[in-house]
Amino acid sequence: MRTTRVAGPVISRAIVRILVVLILGSTSVLAQIHAQPVNAAAAVAVNPDPVPVSLFVGRSTVIDVGVPIARVSLTTDDVADALVTSSSQLLVHGKTPGIISMFVWERAGGIRRYEIVVRRDLDTLDDQLKELFQGEVIEAHSNGRQIVLSGSVSHVDVIAHASDVAAGFVEKREDVVSLLQVAQGPRSNQVLLRVRFAEVSRSALTELGLSLFTGPTGVKNTVGQITTQQFAVPGFEELEWTKESSDFGAAVQSAGGKITFSDFLNFFVLSQRFDLGLMVRALEEKGLFESLAEPNLVAESGKEASFLAGGEFPIPVAQGSGANIGVSVLFKEFGVRLSFTPTVKGDRVHLKVRPEVSLLDFNNAVVLNGFRIPALTTRRTETELELQDGQTFAIAGLMNNSMTQTMRKVPGIGDIPILGRLFRSKAARKDQTELVVMITPHILARDSTGVTDALPRLQEPFLPRLPENESLPQSPPAFVEPGR
Repeated sequence: MRTTRVAGPVISRAIVRILVVLILGSTSVLAQIHAQPVNAAAAVAVNPDPVPVSLFVGRSTVIDVGVPIARVSLTTDDVADALVTSSSQLLVHGKTPGIISMFVWERAGGIRRYEIVVRRDLDTLDDQLKELFQGEVIEAHSNGRQIVLSGSVSHVDVIAHASDVAAGFVEKREDVVSLLQVAQGPRSNQVLLRVRFAEVSRSALTELGLSLFTGPTGVKNTVGQITTQQFAVPGFEELEWTKESSDFGAAVQSAGGKITFSDFLNFFVLSQRFDLGLMVRALEEKGLFESLAEPNLVAESGKEASFLAGGEFPIPVAQGSGANIGVSVLFKEFGVRLSFTPTVKGDRVHLKVRPEVSLLDFNNAVVLNGFRIPALTTRRTETELELQDGQTFAIAGLMNNSMTQTMRKVPGIGDIPILGRLFRSKAARKDQTELVVMITPHILARDSTGVTDALPRLQEPFLPRLPENESLPQSPPAFVEPGR
């Protein structure tokens, strides 16, 4: 019907113009007759400036055209869909990010053009980035199907983690474009680690023992001694005596000799009248030992550094079998060891540290083919933590307690109440060792001078005497940070 209404007037005007041409014979009129259909097609108007329509992926919007709609055409339906809901309204639904054109034909003959812009809703992504990476400057932008991250961060690991978070908002991991850069500050990615190993060893010893012996001439011609062999006892030397005859039980006419003492112990009594002696050992001993090591290490962020102050001892290892057995030597390390891996995160240091202290233990040594192989007494710990620049943490409680009690007695007589105490000896030993490790990380500035000239020097030919109940002042640190 619409086509007929438009074509009717055009045909009528053409017939009139042909009649005029036949009558007048004008060529200029013929030119106007051929040009008339072109002017009729140009009468269908299209708005020169498209109307922008913006919506998010998965969202819909309603467009009110204002006039009756004849039909609708989209560049592609992959980006958005359009549905006519009434004579003058459209429902547009965003599917994927992109920009397309939409044409709407009016029933009156006009054409309207719209520019449909579908983009991602990045508000949720921005909120997550601010919450997960506090203190970092990260912005998310939409670029068609891709998400572009821009800004500056404190560490390269933040770039990878932020890209992983943004990957959840796109179909493919490749659709995330990262333009993040590591912020350049006054600090570098090198860490100085100050470590202090403090070991305190306490020991206590108590001993009590008794020894009875006779003089060199004996008691009624009888020489003897009673001891629990906890400590050295007197020895009889150069004993001489004469008897009336060689008969058994003959009377002794003269006797002589001497007693050799290796230790008079604590209490010694010898009666020359009764030829009896008594030695008592009552000893109480207390000791205190303190060892301090202070290694300093510098490592790059993310790189492992290690330190060992000690030595190596050989261990024979048998190789081969049968008649072809050979012995090789394997060296085992011992001493004060420290391994750590720092990671700089702004003004904080994520630290993975593993301190260890090991000593040679000859009490539990193993003798193999003439070789005495000592055991190792080892104390180690491993932990991960995060510290501020210059903050100190301590690893304490690495304690080793041991207690030994020994009692010796003369069988039988040593079990008699009260009197049996004279024939017993007792020793008790208690050892307590505690190790404390204190660690302080420092982020070195880019203009740090590093090692200073305050290194140990020999000031006197001999070390001075250590004053009692006083401690020596600590030497100045080998590393000094600017401004501290």
